[in-house]
Amino acid sequence: MWCMQRTNIYLADRQTEALDRLATEEQVSRAEVIRRLIDRGLTGTNTLDDDLATIDQTFGAMAGAVAPQRTPDAREVWLERLWQS
Repeated sequence: MWCMQRTNIYLADRQTEALDRLATEEQVSRAEVIRRLIDRGLTGTNTLDDDLATIDQTFGAMAGAVAPQRTPDAREVWLERLWQS
């Protein structure tokens, strides 16, 4: 017989959003994602192969991203003046 115990936890909005994204991607419930993550954490099943697969899946994900222009702040201006002295 399959038994489960109900557990309530509080999550930050960003955690809930991340869980929902994973659940949608994997086409499972949020609860199933949580159970899988707990199992992985408790059994230590995150392997080098898992890490490499994640890298392969996400490589180049931000290839088209444009970095915002950065202007010097007061600290950088002060440090520049020190270097020039």
